[in-house]
Amino acid sequence: MREKRIIRQNEKDLIEFLLKQLNLDPNDYPVEEYVDEYEDGKMGSISLGGDVSAYAGDLIQVEYVDSDGTPVVITLTKDDKNHLLDLDFWKVDFTKLLEYPTPDKIILRGEG
Repeated sequence: MREKRIIRQNEKDLIEFLLKQLNLDPNDYPVEEYVDEYEDGKMGSISLGGDVSAYAGDLIQVEYVDSDGTPVVITLTKDDKNHLLDLDFWKVDFTKLLEYPTPDKIILRGEG
């Protein structure tokens, strides 16, 4: 089993930003203090403590361009109890995430 670590402030900030884009109150989606990293943190994806076998869909999907110019798709998911499940990063060339995204660098779908 992977070792859990304390969630970082920049991860919390990104999750709160994504929830606000959906007009959801972050207080209704509490974030666990401890998270699991996927792929040893290579792309930035984390498990937020929900039941992975109870995946119930994506809440929001946004884009980001890493410092090397490579597009990254970021998805916040939930489980069937409406708890946050994952903050998933997919860098299209499968390389390591170089710079963690900040809300001001997020591209919302449908925006230029």
